Order: sequence, then structure tokens, then C-alpha cells
Amino acid sequence: MKSYLAAAVQMNSQPDLGKNLAQAEEAIQLAVNRGADLVCLPENFSFLGDEAAKAQLAAEIAQESEQFLKMAAQRYQVTLLGGGYPVPVAEDGRKFWNTALLVNPEGEEVARYQKIHLFDVNLPDGNTYCESATIAPGQVLPPVCCSERLGCLGLSICYDVRFPELYRYLARQGAQIFLVPAAFTAYTGKDHWQVLLQARAIENTCYVIAPAQTGKHNPMRQSHGHAVVVDPWGVVLADAGEGVGVAIAEIDPARLEQVRRQMPSLQHCAVDRLLTGATAA
Repeated sequence: MKSYLAAAVQMNSQPDLGKNLAQAEEAIQLAVNRGADLVCLPENFSFLGDEAAKAQLAAEIAQESEQFLKMAAQRYQVTLLGGGYPVPVAEDGRKFWNTALLVNPEGEEVARYQKIHLFDVNLPDGNTYCESATIAPGQVLPPVCCSERLGCLGLSICYDVRFPELYRYLARQGAQIFLVPAAFTAYTGKDHWQVLLQARAIENTCYVIAPAQTGKHNPMRQSHGHAVVVDPWGVVLADAGEGVGVAIAEIDPARLEQVRRQMPSLQHCAVDRLLTGATAA
């Protein structure tokens, strides 16, 4: 891996597929014009609104989203992450998988991941979220995709960031960069978004690229924003703030090597050894 620029896109997606894809392409073009080789779109980049409406349109959204990602990656000659869109569950027309798709500059699918942790919470601000009402949880751990150009990318989606064991698993599989596309709520984001991302970076000595949704999507739903790129020491290298835009920063293998040499916590972790010993005993 050589040094390259990565972009975390920040969008304000609405329940309008065509407008969202146009907004996404504008952001991709902006990122590529600024030199990005890896561009990451947030969760729900192609549709964000009422979950029941999204479920009804899931098949159309899935088809249009995948076609768009492959077209845009090839057109702009960039590796592109579509951070999350609905794909109908074949055996259950009522539900869909929240799917992230990674596409290479040839327009070919590199990997896909179906979100395994679903956001079912009652927040103190009065809002209730129940993803499991329309989303089926993925049954496979996320992949780590390695290339000579971009290094090893570990996939995840939004609520996953609250489960550190998932990121330790990705690090054990060789991940050097975590991709965390999200639509974090404004209420939780103000307290938890940045600190969680920094924690995942620090404890695994990995870069984190976290594209995000921002602003209001309907009268009840508002996202936090602050798409960021975080380095392996936990330093925020770029922050998109609260408006629509792009956070771009350098992914530097020398910096990754330096941090891992200075803080070799992945090598020092005794949990696996002790668990293996306990099992053997």
C-alpha cells in the first residue's frame, strides 16, 4: 500500500431516490477532483425517510443503487463504497438487508456486507427506532478486502461501531482501515459518535473512514453529521462539520506502521491466549 487520499462523504438524503443519487454523484466528483482514490458514501445514501416506504420500494432502490455504484466507480475510476441500502430478503418479501457494497474502478463488486447489529432503541428525546421491524440482520461477519493499492479495508455499518469485538475481529483478519458508514442520530451523535470512532481506531491501531448523514430527513428524524477520517492514534484528520460535503485525508502506511510499532497493543492482547488455554484445560 502506498499513501492515498480517502474521502468520507456527508449527505442529507431524503425519500427521493433520484435526487439522492444525483447528490451522491456530485460528492463523488468533488472527492475525485480533490484527488481521492477511495470514496465512501454514508448509510442510506440512496434513500432515507419513512421505513415503511423504504420497504415498499426496496427492490427498486436496491437495483438503482447497485447500478449507480458500479457506473460511478467506473466513470470516475475510483474505489467506491455504498454505505448502506435496502436489498430485499428473497424468502421474505416483508424485510430487507441493510447492505454495504464495495466496488472497484472497473465497476466490479469487490465485497458486500449485510448489517448484523440492528438499532432497536428508545431514546430519551422521545424518538423510537426499531430497525428489526423492516430489516433482517445479516448472518455473516463483515469481510476484510485487501489490495496492493488501498491496503486492507474492514467493512461495517453505523450501529456496529458500538460493538468493539467486531472491530477486534476485523483487525485480527488483517484490517488496517475501518469503513464505518452511518446515519447516526443527532441525539446520540453529539455525545457518542466521535468518541466511539476514536476508540475503535485507538484500540486497534487502525484508520477509520466514517461517512455520515446530516440534517433533517423528515419531521422526526435528524442526523448528526461530522463525517470524519481518524488516524490510528485517534487523531481526527478531517471533519465535514454539519453541512453537506466531503472529509478528505491521507491514508499513510508509514503512519500506520509507526503507531503499531510504538503501541503494539494488538500483539500484546492476552485474551485470545488465555481463552485458548482455558478451552484446552
